Amino acid sequence: MTTVEQGKLGRAGLAVVLLAALLPMTDSFIVNVALPTIAGDLGASGAELELVVAGYGLAFTVFLVLGGRLGDAYGRRRVLVVGLVGFTVASLLCAVAGSGGWLVAARVVQGAAAALIPPQALGTIQAAEVPERRPRAMSFYAAVAGFAAILGLVLGGLLVEADLWGTSWRLVFLVNLPLGVVAVVLAVLVVPDTRSSEPVGVDVRGTGLLALVIVLLLVGLNRGPVLGWPWWTVGVLVLVPFAAVVLWRTEKRVVARGRVPLLPPSVLAAPEVRRGLLVVAPFLAAWAGYLFALPLTVQNGFGLDPAAAGLAVVPMSAAFLVGSFAVPRLRVKRGNGVLGVGALVQAAGVGWLLGVLAWGGVVWWLLPGLVLIGLGQALVVGSSQISVLGAVPGEYAGAGGGVLVTTQQGAMAVGVAGLGSVYTGLAGAGYATAFAVVLGVQLVVAIAVAVAGQRAAMSSSAI
Repeated sequence: MTTVEQGKLGRAGLAVVLLAALLPMTDSFIVNVALPTIAGDLGASGAELELVVAGYGLAFTVFLVLGGRLGDAYGRRRVLVVGLVGFTVASLLCAVAGSGGWLVAARVVQGAAAALIPPQALGTIQAAEVPERRPRAMSFYAAVAGFAAILGLVLGGLLVEADLWGTSWRLVFLVNLPLGVVAVVLAVLVVPDTRSSEPVGVDVRGTGLLALVIVLLLVGLNRGPVLGWPWWTVGVLVLVPFAAVVLWRTEKRVVARGRVPLLPPSVLAAPEVRRGLLVVAPFLAAWAGYLFALPLTVQNGFGLDPAAAGLAVVPMSAAFLVGSFAVPRLRVKRGNGVLGVGALVQAAGVGWLLGVLAWGGVVWWLLPGLVLIGLGQALVVGSSQISVLGAVPGEYAGAGGGVLVTTQQGAMAVGVAGLGSVYTGLAGAGYATAFAVVLGVQLVVAIAVAVAGQRAAMSSSAI
């Protein structure tokens, strides 16, 4: 229940919430192409470059569900505006960074503010759009998510290459300032305010413990390879399962008290949900490490400038967008088999890239493999999302979506920290060699997911 009648969103309001959602999604990718330039200008280490990406993802992960609950309680338009203002200010802090550490800290703040935005966009569509137009609005939202990857990679390369007024990589953050201001003004003018009549409150302990689990993982995976695995980095990783158990027990106590936890144990108790999350988490972790390594490889290894590096990955992003739209129709025909097919398609693309690295060739020989990787990724992620959400009990639909997105974003942040450390550690032996190792991990994960997808298809067909 909300405080606004359905149908009040309108085309203008929908356009504004989609623009608002596009900004943080684009910033998940826009910085990747700029990483080599940032390293050269700020003298940032490989570990700092990883945290520029992973720190944003960490903060985004931890505060995403919290952002949704704040919107439910205090009004989605109000929280949307707060998120946009915070995101814009943090973008300015990123743009004026004078060191790698400064940029990492500013990216964490930017990610925390960004996490407030997508839940308000989705919540506003759900609350203020009429049911018959809601699926179309949600398809627009999904298209924006796919377009954000293309826009971020291409725009990042073009802005760095343009070097307007000598801003170099800083322009990838400065571009958010006018866009953020416009989004704030339009949100106040045309987006209806909605809120839940029965907000569930904020799970402060759950949020803090989730942050602790992810931070422990990131610190261990980020600093361990760089420092040669001193005892304390191993100790940090050993603490992760203990912190996870404490989180699980804390969430169960929250339920026992009649409150709604950040990560409802009843959602994770469903076998199909657990299996789906166990499949998508390593798959997205490998994907995130690959997206970190790819722009660095095509620039430092193949000699492309930032603009060309951004354009080189457009076919992969376009294939991902096309595959995302195709998933619902394919699942009607093949069911859970789509997941296994997607993993095999991605494995074929990874194999193509490994062949190019092994036998040599120009960078454009990578394109067919990139297309296959993008298409396979879309099929796996889209199919797993449908499977997981379909297995969530109806009364926990919103919480189930929060668990899924939190798992996805957390896995990507950890993937950048882990595989990013492996990549930067091996880069001294050659970028092609380092990239081949990252691809090897991705290939193993894709084959494992293909096997899991085949088993899921066989079990569902037997029912």
